[in-house]
Amino acid sequence: MYDISAVREDFPILGREVYKRPLVYLDNAATTQKPRCVVEAMTNEYYTVNANVHRGVHYLSGQATDLHEAARERVRRFINARRADEVVFTRGTTESINLVAATWGEAFLQAGDEVLLTVMEHHSDIVPWQLLRERKGIVLKVVPMTDSGELDLEAYGALLSPRTKIVCCAHVSNVLGTVNPVKRMAEMAHAQGALMLVDAAQSVPHFQVDVQELGCDFLAFSGHKVYGPTGIGVLYGREELLEQMPPYQGGGEMIGRVTWEHTTFERPPFRFEAGTPDYVGTHGLAAALDYVDKLGMEQIHAHEQEITRYAMEQMALIPDMHLYGTTAGKDAVVSFNVGNIHPLDLGTLLDRLGIAIRTGHHCAQPLMERCGVEGMARASFALYTTRQEVDALVEGIDRVRKMF
Repeated sequence: MYDISAVREDFPILGREVYKRPLVYLDNAATTQKPRCVVEAMTNEYYTVNANVHRGVHYLSGQATDLHEAARERVRRFINARRADEVVFTRGTTESINLVAATWGEAFLQAGDEVLLTVMEHHSDIVPWQLLRERKGIVLKVVPMTDSGELDLEAYGALLSPRTKIVCCAHVSNVLGTVNPVKRMAEMAHAQGALMLVDAAQSVPHFQVDVQELGCDFLAFSGHKVYGPTGIGVLYGREELLEQMPPYQGGGEMIGRVTWEHTTFERPPFRFEAGTPDYVGTHGLAAALDYVDKLGMEQIHAHEQEITRYAMEQMALIPDMHLYGTTAGKDAVVSFNVGNIHPLDLGTLLDRLGIAIRTGHHCAQPLMERCGVEGMARASFALYTTRQEVDALVEGIDRVRKMF
């Protein structure tokens, strides 16, 4: 049985008050709160093991290196990569996607080559490809969606062509909660000889993600969205692709040998990890993955699905409510507008009631344009979200609505 009370005890911040009201934290798509075990693991490393990794011959350096590489293996198991060498540590999803665009894209894309994106992509999966377009003259094409927030697979199939070199798609929309059929999309892309990059920032925290099952070529996610620390993320890449890619940045650790005349580079993943890594952050990420695995991804997913369904049902009863993204099985996000209330006003007034939501364009301005709005309010859920918090949100929205 999923004991939500015991789970919430692991997150001290959930017990605090804001404006003399109990905190209702519903901004988990932006970042999740951290369990005690993650903070304690990082604190303990700083207090007892702290030393730079990979380069030292002394005992502490060896210990720190072992923890860092154990974290890489932990990530490998979590996403079921074939080898730990397919796991590259970055600062987050954004850097992971930038790495692919700046290395694989620079090396293998030519003017006229096509990159397929979807209308619901986060800016971090749009702007790096636009920058590459300016440098190399590639062509960006956009997969549309239905009014309910489902990608149009027929249109996707029509957009695919021999000129398509890579397809980039969010596994779960950070605005709509839509769970996209990335496995099927990868199969269709591969049939045209194209690669598949999956932005898993909003899926990894909520259900089991298996890179071999998905059949993707690249996958990116951020530690801070899966109960880990900020500033640490992961790029998964198939080994044979990483081997072909040039370095992302130059510096220590990513080199084989440096002379004034020539430099040779390490094999992946170290080729892409110049400088001192956030080795304490990787240890914190490993602790976070241990934590969610202990709770059970199936149990987490079932809990969050129940919370999402309940929120959609209750919020639909509010007069003048407009809900965005109504696909079956949507995950852990409800975006909405109420009447003519500006989402910023709504979010500000809810904050005074102790309710933390997100407002604005959610780093998805093309999606806002598709929906015909400047912005939305967004409530997003996590493994510690309760029905009572959803009730507080609904009551808060109704209270604000009556003020206008």
